[in-house]
Amino acid sequence: MFWKRTTLLVSIIFLMGLIITNPLFASDVTDAIVKVFAVSDSPDYLNPWNMMGPSSVTGSGAIIEGNRILTNAHVVSDLTFLQVRRYGDTQRYPARLIAISHQADLALITVDDPNFFIGVDPLPIGNLPATNQEVYVYGFPMGGDTLSITKGIISRIEHQPYVHSSISLLAGQIDAAINPGNSGGPVIVDGKIVGVVMQGIPGSQNIGYMVPAPIINHFFEDLKDGRHDGFPNLGIYMQFMENPDLRKRYSMPDKTTGVLVNQVIPGSSADGMIKPGDVILFMDDSVIANDGTVEFRAKERTNLAYLVQKHQIGDNLSIRVLRNGKELSLQVKLDSSYEKNWLIPFEQYETLPTYYIYGGLVFSPLSVNLLSIWGSNWYNNAPKELVALLSNNIPKVEGEQVVILLRVLPAEVNDGYQNLDPWRVKKVNGKEVLNMKELVKVIESEESSPYTILENDTGQQIVLDREKIQQANGQILATYKIREDRSPDLR
Repeated sequence: MFWKRTTLLVSIIFLMGLIITNPLFASDVTDAIVKVFAVSDSPDYLNPWNMMGPSSVTGSGAIIEGNRILTNAHVVSDLTFLQVRRYGDTQRYPARLIAISHQADLALITVDDPNFFIGVDPLPIGNLPATNQEVYVYGFPMGGDTLSITKGIISRIEHQPYVHSSISLLAGQIDAAINPGNSGGPVIVDGKIVGVVMQGIPGSQNIGYMVPAPIINHFFEDLKDGRHDGFPNLGIYMQFMENPDLRKRYSMPDKTTGVLVNQVIPGSSADGMIKPGDVILFMDDSVIANDGTVEFRAKERTNLAYLVQKHQIGDNLSIRVLRNGKELSLQVKLDSSYEKNWLIPFEQYETLPTYYIYGGLVFSPLSVNLLSIWGSNWYNNAPKELVALLSNNIPKVEGEQVVILLRVLPAEVNDGYQNLDPWRVKKVNGKEVLNMKELVKVIESEESSPYTILENDTGQQIVLDREKIQQANGQILATYKIREDRSPDLR
């Protein structure tokens, strides 16, 4: 009888323990979950003097310390209006954005009304979860208006491209059900945030991704000085060294591993320190494998960028290279972010597009935002010669842009050119143009020439009468209801 009573008592205590620790019943977790209501207005890159018009989106978030709400950047990007609502409440509260990382797809928002946070225990940030660890996902996905809680496991942790920024960062793959509206919701283990839901794979069987705790903590650490700098980029293109003859060619000793540097981006952190032909052997005393991976946890590997991205911009990175058969130790200052290192910028937000209009010809720098005017399948639909430039997305010199003739606004002075496809502008009156500012300078300084002659990669020309253009510019702008012939950054 004593055994039976003891067993029953232990069973009750065990069940109570389940109820207390199971996140499904943890009121302190659910009280901290919010639904985010955002309105955004993005630029129209086909008509870069206009905006697309407001659009609404909903997402999820979690209350953390400091009366802040952690969510995704893509939920609140290009923001014009913001509200939040706590789980179980009916009132929407006005909110505002306080910090955003488009690279890491993270954002912090807050509510100025202190009543919003009454009775809420903020959720702490946990650690990087183990592979195969059970997690709970909280949020407000499509299909209903109340809180949804799904359960899954961490399938793998490795570098993945973040859809919002196209940058590859550490990410956690989870098999919990994720749908539109889950974005920004917390991934919970033992009442702590171990990740933030960010994206899924359409058509897949429960394959979703979260921004893991180390990336969240990097974002918070970055903000301590009052500004957001982003993740540092070393600025190299590299080649794996799994082939034995390739390793022999670069005098690599037996059992030594590393990656070969093919190119160094001008103006990047590596510029002037690392050279093409160097073999990178170690970073911060971590061995670089021949396949470009490093061990970040026992028997778990990811891209060597992990070691760079652990640092903040301005930190020094210790690198050991093999150069001409000799090992050298280098201290590389990580002073460059991803946005500054590409010929064609990836996704940009809260930024108005650069444009210049001359005789109804609209010029703009090529970017992924601009390529997106050809739709979600722009990689196949956009002009192939423009898309091909992404295959080696390195500027020859710092500050270089791909200047394109985007479109022609039909007018008498540009007759015959009105059906031209977008093409790259290489020369103006025989002079190569480096970027948009140089294009404007050359066009507006050639007063002695009666013509403005534009030339593309293949030698195709557009010839415009300078005097006629000067007389027609104002009328063309008025006809198409365009207030300025150039974007603010070119004025």
